[in-house]
Amino acid sequence: MESNLRPLTLGEILDRTAQLYRTNFLLFAGIFAAYAGVVMVLNLAQIGLTSWLHATQTNIWLQVLLAAAFLVKALLVFLFAGAAVAAINRAVAWVHLGEPATIRAAYKSTLPKLGRYLWLMTIAAFMIWAPLLGLSVVAGVVVALHPGMLTPQTGPANPQSLMLLGVFGIAFLLFIIPWMVYAVFMALRYSLAVPACVVENLKARKALRRSIELSKGSRGRIFMLGLLVFVIEIGLVGISQFFLFVLAFKHHGQLGPVAQAISQVVAFFTNTFLGPIYATGVTLFYYDQRIRKEGYDIEWMMQAAGLTPPEAHPETASELPSETEAWTAPNTSAEPTISAPPLTSAGQPAQTDQQKPPREDGSVHE
Repeated sequence: MESNLRPLTLGEILDRTAQLYRTNFLLFAGIFAAYAGVVMVLNLAQIGLTSWLHATQTNIWLQVLLAAAFLVKALLVFLFAGAAVAAINRAVAWVHLGEPATIRAAYKSTLPKLGRYLWLMTIAAFMIWAPLLGLSVVAGVVVALHPGMLTPQTGPANPQSLMLLGVFGIAFLLFIIPWMVYAVFMALRYSLAVPACVVENLKARKALRRSIELSKGSRGRIFMLGLLVFVIEIGLVGISQFFLFVLAFKHHGQLGPVAQAISQVVAFFTNTFLGPIYATGVTLFYYDQRIRKEGYDIEWMMQAAGLTPPEAHPETASELPSETEAWTAPNTSAEPTISAPPLTSAGQPAQTDQQKPPREDGSVHE
């Protein structure tokens, strides 16, 4: 069991992230491979469907079929991404505290509450993308009222449409940079929401508020973690997909179905390798902030030593007797019986399962 819990610097968190990832590579990669595999299969199906549509006579029903397939793909990717992220956070929390973890146990612990995690991610994504979505709606209304802005002109250009197009283009350029700053800031505020939701069994809105409080004072360090992971991802994708870039350049941006299929297979290994890194680091930041602000290291050591009882599970707290219920005195007429603990072959008391502190999420050791 991990007993060396203490506040960590950014360098120590990065080193701890690399250590956990290296020693538990099969565990983390196996969890994320489920999501990466679904994405690969769906993308391969989309490539085949698109190629079939191009080979046949295109009509409106085939276009509707392609749009429906895209929506189904987006929904499945969202579901499996949420499940993988929650399972990764659960597994990292276990191994960081020195507890055993498996792929099956991580998914088994998080899948019953998958709807909560997906709702949390939906709220966070909406808060981040809402300004850009609003601008897109305004742009759609303007284009609908002035269709000549985007359609080719056969005659003289309409000065009013050109002026509206220029004004909208300038407004977009002035808007996009502040929105990017806003998006990064909001993403950092909500960066610890998923670990808080998974580890503490919080509901979506409470987890978001919890993340806002915990992330204060450490958002710059979390940004550096995300920037490092982004640089690693760009470099690895550039190396693994370089031959595809060369083929696209030679064929004027067009790739055949075979080349696209190879690209998806390569992307599967890239996603499996890179996916768990950021989630691992964020979970470590979550525990680091709890140690800094709440003294979680002392709480965990006391709980491991059996000095303090674990907190009541939120969902089972309602089963405890309330203060207004009548209290019944225990029957003291019978003499109490004392059972001796089992002994080992050396004559020492054996450690029972009740002496092992339960996991923070309320589950017991397998």
